[in-house]
Amino acid sequence: MICQECNQRPAALHFTKILNGEKAEYHLCDKCAQEKGDMFMLGAPGFSINNLLAGLLNIEPTFQKTEQDPFQQEEILQCDQCSMTFQQFIKVGRFGCAHCYQAFEEQLKPILKRLHSGNSVHNGKIPARIGGSIHLRKNIEELKQKLKESIVKEEFERAAEIRDEIRLLESKLNAKVEGGE
Repeated sequence: MICQECNQRPAALHFTKILNGEKAEYHLCDKCAQEKGDMFMLGAPGFSINNLLAGLLNIEPTFQKTEQDPFQQEEILQCDQCSMTFQQFIKVGRFGCAHCYQAFEEQLKPILKRLHSGNSVHNGKIPARIGGSIHLRKNIEELKQKLKESIVKEEFERAAEIRDEIRLLESKLNAKVEGGE
């Protein structure tokens, strides 16, 4: 198969793009694929994966430096294990090792919250047929955490209401366990 861009070299990259329900297949040679890069695959002129990642990180790719004191050295955030810097992560778009998640944790929190609708922790999904008691246990744990917070804040009326909710849910849970679920 011949490259669809230059019509000269054999195609080495084959991909399918589905945009607004329309399917299009592309076949490019190595040279045309390098020249067009991410912009060709996304179908938007001047837009690339790096631009997308930079947007998520609230950094404009061409203007990453802000005005600083020229005599003050900038602190470089770096992973202890693989020595990858946060700036390298921004350019590459992936981490060097699993330890990078802990090294760059504070910088990742706002990104994860934006991507996961305000959550920074993955909760997963529970199948409906077995999820009844699991959901109850999860609600009880959440209420216990709220109870502790209410006690610390000395909101004792609210704490009593939460305690009663916990007791109600625990009785429902015990009934489900005894009922064989």
